[in-house]
Amino acid sequence: MFDTIESAIEDIKNGKMIIVVDDEDRENEGDFVMAADIVTAESINTMATLGRGLICTPLDRDLAIKFNLPLMLKQNDSAHHTAFTISIDHKDAGTGISCVDRAITIKALVREETLAEDFLRPGHIFPLIAKDGGVLERAGHTEASVDFCKLAGLNPVGVICEIMNDDGTMARVPQLKVLAKEKGFKLVSIEQLKEYLLSNPIKTKQSQMYLSETINFPTKYGKFQLSMFEDPIASDHHTVVHMGDLDSNEPVLVRIHSECLTGDVFGSSRCDCGDQLEQSMKEIARRGLGAIVYLRQEGRGIGLPNKIRAYALQDKGLDTFQANESLGLPRDSRNYKNAVNVLKILGVKNVELITNNPQKIAALEAAKFDIVNRHILKSQVNEFNHDYLLAKKNITKHNIDFIN
Repeated sequence: MFDTIESAIEDIKNGKMIIVVDDEDRENEGDFVMAADIVTAESINTMATLGRGLICTPLDRDLAIKFNLPLMLKQNDSAHHTAFTISIDHKDAGTGISCVDRAITIKALVREETLAEDFLRPGHIFPLIAKDGGVLERAGHTEASVDFCKLAGLNPVGVICEIMNDDGTMARVPQLKVLAKEKGFKLVSIEQLKEYLLSNPIKTKQSQMYLSETINFPTKYGKFQLSMFEDPIASDHHTVVHMGDLDSNEPVLVRIHSECLTGDVFGSSRCDCGDQLEQSMKEIARRGLGAIVYLRQEGRGIGLPNKIRAYALQDKGLDTFQANESLGLPRDSRNYKNAVNVLKILGVKNVELITNNPQKIAALEAAKFDIVNRHILKSQVNEFNHDYLLAKKNITKHNIDFIN
């Protein structure tokens, strides 16, 4: 059905466009993909006329920093968290919209001498910031295009455009196969690329997360410290509340806790988040050594507005995961990479993990932490959270100890 990844890399290297499809459980769409190094006005015209979608330029984080391209929004509520930056035109690109103008702007992104001030904002080109881990971290067209450019030995800037049918509907694999055959485009999938990269890895960059400040943080549970970590390009921040000498060989109690405004702050009975946070704070204070990594991943990563929308659907009978899917959102879009990074910065080596979630265990094990023990949190069941807890236990295999 599909061409080989090797043949697609060769076409990218030779300045050709390819078609890349993602998983049917994700967008289930195909994009034209090519390298910005070799883009032309003619190729932009082909994308615009055959693809009919939005022409974007995925790039890596370092170039986004170099060109001062902040995220368009700090709170990203889109279904797949596509990392749009502010849009741009090059200062020499006329009105910015013609195929020639857009090619000028895109080519400027790969020239070493280009400066941030050479771009006007907003404009007609839409940069997207790819995840450092490529499709192995996020299985999107953004990451696929940058991965293909790297594999072809080119600058990490791609050009992509969604492909629509003549009637304006999204082209799926059967239509994409016809288009690829008629026009001579290689057709590959992101799943193929992921498999290829497992055997032919691209060296990934280190996180830009840094420790910006540590303060004394007395609480009703005990005297902690609070450390703030920031990522300059993602305009992101995460907090660690900790106690004791983390940079030692002693096992450190660790709770990785995703932000929950409704549960942590307002004491919502619809979840067990607030109770879990309180149990963890008390246990760390009792032990005198531990850390709570508080991640900005409200609503399992979908953000507060979407979380409230999902609650509304749960009120109509859907479970927590069905509600997300009905909104076109993943069941769980959390990522524990930032937790791994901040724990390493703090010097944590051996971990006693406070969690009911097997994904958190897998994330720390993959990062080579020594998990010497696991503490299961007890969940107080009530009429409002019973179905939520049961869904987590049955669907995502949380190890939940119910208390009636």
